[in-house]
Formats: sequence, C-alpha cells, structure tokens
Amino acid sequence: MGKGYSSEEIREKLISVLDGSATGMSGVEISEKVGVNRITMTKYLKVFAAEGLLRQKNIGNITLWFLEPGQESFNFPDDYFKVASKYLEHLVQGTESQNYSLIQNCIHSKASVHQLVIEVILPAIDHVNNLYDDGKIGTSELNLHKTTISKSLQIFNQIPILSDTKKNVVTIAADSKSSLISEAASATLHSDGWNVFHLGDMSSAINVLFDLDFQKLVGKIWKPKLGILIVIVFSKSAEGLVFFADSLNPIKDKSGKKMKLILCGKLPKKTKTQSDLISEKFDDVIQWSQTVFQNLK
Repeated sequence: MGKGYSSEEIREKLISVLDGSATGMSGVEISEKVGVNRITMTKYLKVFAAEGLLRQKNIGNITLWFLEPGQESFNFPDDYFKVASKYLEHLVQGTESQNYSLIQNCIHSKASVHQLVIEVILPAIDHVNNLYDDGKIGTSELNLHKTTISKSLQIFNQIPILSDTKKNVVTIAADSKSSLISEAASATLHSDGWNVFHLGDMSSAINVLFDLDFQKLVGKIWKPKLGILIVIVFSKSAEGLVFFADSLNPIKDKSGKKMKLILCGKLPKKTKTQSDLISEKFDDVIQWSQTVFQNLK
C-alpha cells in the first residue's frame, strides 16, 4: 500500500483529487496525485467504483474516473451534527437520493451506526412527526419522508456483519407510529452483531391467538436456545405495551431466564405489568440489551 496509506485515507484523497473534476482523470494521473503506485491504485479504483464512490468512462484506450455526485468525506465524531443538518435538509426538500449517498458516505467514513441512529435518524423521525402534527405536511408527504428514513435504515442492515449466534433479538412495533423506531433499533442491534428478527407493525396481530403464533416463531428462530433472546416491544400507547406484555410473559416464563422482555414506551404508574425493563428512552433499550448479554457470559 503506497506510503502506508489506509483504505480510508486513500478514499479521502480520491474525493479531494476528483472533487470538481468535470473531465475526469486517468488512473495514472490519480496515482501520481494520491501518491500510490499505478497497479495498487487501479485495484482501489475498482473497489471504490463497486461501492458507488466512483464511475468510469472508457474513451478509446483510456479509462477516465469520475467522482459520483454527492460524495464527501467526514471526520467523526465531530461531524455528526453536520450530517444531521444535511440529512434533515435533504429529507424536507425531497432529495432522497442525496440522503442515501450521505448515509453511504458516513459508513465509508467509519461512523458508528449507533451514533448515526441517535444523532441523525431519531431527530429526523421526530421532526417529520412534528411537521405532520403541526399541519405543515399531509399524510402523503409524511409517508414519503418515512419511506426515505426506512430506506436509510435498510442501508445499515446491508453492512456485512458477523452475527453472534448467542445474541438474538425480536423487535415488535405495537402500532404504525412505532414502526420506524423499531426499525431503527433493529439496525442498531444488527450493527453490533445481534441476530435481529424485525417483525415491524404487529398491531394487526393484537388478538387472543397472538401468544400461540409467537410461541411457534420462537421455536423456529431460537431452536437450540443458545445465549439469549430479547423481545423488544415499541408502542406509543400503554394499551399496546400491556397487550404484548401479557401475551409474551407466559412464553417468557416457559423459556427460562435466557428470554428477556423490554417495553419501550410510557406506562401509567398504576399499570401492573411485568417486564425486565420499561423505558421511554431508545438508548436505554440498546445499552440494557448489551449489558444483559455481557452479564450472561
């Protein structure tokens, strides 16, 4: 590797060299400017093209390389605030492709998925919901923004992760308003090596047969009962939390101490229901899950 540069350093140099170049550059020109030998640079150019950072154009015997639009490099943790502002700006303007490029750039710049969710995604969800509640956007625009956020979270789920067979989690949204939060938790836990089973909006499953249905699912996804299985229920209403807690606790009791239940939402103080953790805070849910697994070892 030329001059001991890391892949991230070469990526940053490529962005700097090609930014604003309307005519593109040949591999020889790039290798000279970056300071990496031609053969090694060619390998990197092909890798970065596959990742979506670059595109190539063949003119006769010459291959020219161009920077894909919207590519930039960030320095974390300093740039989380900058990214949050850009993401919200693109979201409101409806330029969803720029948001996807932004998320990809953050990943390539080695941002923490956990921090991106906390600093960027969750504030965006709150902002969009507030716009709708204040009557500034309608249902169609609300759903469009939510779809963009959901697709952003799917990018996190595409990051190759070696999951730990002992870390298993099921995420449930008790209503449609909790779907994105549930999806955000799934992406965060996936990035930390959990085997995530994201069920999405399960409000249609609120009936007397849910416990039997869920018991069958547990039997399929947690057959050897290795490690731990955490079930996380997200709900905007106390009723949703109570229903799923009442349905899941008997299954939890049969499964033993290695199955845990988390309720993420608000319950009135006088409400009587059992769970291993009740919290309105997203970060509490993630941190508690990690801590419980560590203590299980």
